[in-house]
Amino acid sequence: MTDQPARPADLPDRIHHYIGGVSVDSVDGSTFDVLDPVSNEVYARAAAGRAADVGRAVDAARVAFTDGPWPRMLPRERSRILHRIADLVESRDARLAELESFDSGLPITQALGQARRAAENFRFFADLVVAQADDTFKVPGRQINYVNRKPIGVAGLITPWNTPFMLESWKLAPALATGNTVVLKPAEFTPLSASLWAGIFEEAGLPRGVFNLVNGLGEEAGDALVKHPGVPLISFTGESSTGQVIFANAAPHLKGLSMELGGKSPAVVFADADLDAAIDATIFGVFSLNGERCTAGSRILVERAVYDEFVERYAAQAARVRVGYPHDPATEVGALVHPEHFAKVMSYVEIGKTEGRLVAGGGRPEGFETGNFVAPTVFADVPPSARIFQEEIFGPVVAITPFDTEEEALALANGVKYGLAAYVWTNDLKRAHTFSQAIEAGMVWLNSNNVRDLRTPFGGVKASGLGHEGGYRSIDFYTDQQAVHITLGKVHNPTFGKGA
Repeated sequence: MTDQPARPADLPDRIHHYIGGVSVDSVDGSTFDVLDPVSNEVYARAAAGRAADVGRAVDAARVAFTDGPWPRMLPRERSRILHRIADLVESRDARLAELESFDSGLPITQALGQARRAAENFRFFADLVVAQADDTFKVPGRQINYVNRKPIGVAGLITPWNTPFMLESWKLAPALATGNTVVLKPAEFTPLSASLWAGIFEEAGLPRGVFNLVNGLGEEAGDALVKHPGVPLISFTGESSTGQVIFANAAPHLKGLSMELGGKSPAVVFADADLDAAIDATIFGVFSLNGERCTAGSRILVERAVYDEFVERYAAQAARVRVGYPHDPATEVGALVHPEHFAKVMSYVEIGKTEGRLVAGGGRPEGFETGNFVAPTVFADVPPSARIFQEEIFGPVVAITPFDTEEEALALANGVKYGLAAYVWTNDLKRAHTFSQAIEAGMVWLNSNNVRDLRTPFGGVKASGLGHEGGYRSIDFYTDQQAVHITLGKVHNPTFGKGA
């Protein structure tokens, strides 16, 4: 095991807001502590934004939208700047990954992949906005109708603490590509990597005021952003309970909402599946990113004929998953993001011991007496009424449940309030498609694990979200679609008021 890491070089001790092209403190000077998840020691203080700070950021973004060049640039001009952003992110991927790993507890190799995905997001939307074609409809000799897309204004972006830099890019890239200006409110647990966007955007040539960032707690800065009447759009990724609050607070203003919320995704393994591939994929699917991923396959449903073999092999492999310090390239599971979240996950581990059969993990890994480390934990024989079956844990904890029939498997898969993702493992082609289409989930992977083309929609159903982003769905969300109707030749109007 590698020694406990030193802090990355040149860490800031203060993290500021970025408003109108300037790094600033909060209006009232308040700050909050930012912790290193390996030691839980304070390494920086971040400006704590409130309504006044959000108001300043929205004002700056509004001026940039109404008076600045960004919304009026040709798509090709905006695309060039977005490509420069992607180039800068790629050129700094090692530093981004180092800071992200330190701030969030993600293993360094996985953080590096997320930094590269962030660059890919910008490159994708830089290309897409240039290739965007809108509908035109013609009634020969009488009328032409076409769709005119327009940026909406100031987009409010609220992002989570798991893979924060990549998920920020996921919202920033389409919002900016379509000509909007933005106010970003990053998660309070992980503000470090978000603070790098300002320098990247400045160097790429993004006009002043187009990007603004306000740090702070969700119930203060996030709440003020949602309620601000000058922000017509809110894109949020986070917990379902927070999504309900945002939905209610946005309702009086009839804001556009896109919300990707929680998940409790099933991985269904039939007896005819390739068990080697299914075990590898379901191990990765719940323990990668420290289990802090919305699409984690945290409920594994296994057909009875292979259940005992699956549980035995799965538990043995889970016990071999390498827990370590985030900076160590050999680490597969690092430290959870924050002591509050660590306490939540550990409480579910204790609940699980009363609801299922513990076959791997179940506490702190050996040699990690401090910090937010949880051993990969596996419970078998978990009934569908169990809390660890029904509730999102968001950590390296998995529940395995047997089934006897396809109908029972479907009922188990759909028997929770969430509906984000699902995974199906079978070599029966007919069953693969019919079963997948019957699952209540926004995304389904067949004999595969979370490999996603950026052109496809991303989002969930039920308590897992509202709306979809990704590809053209993001273009739809961040633009108004105005229908323009043109009459050719004689006007074909009914005539009133000319009677005798």
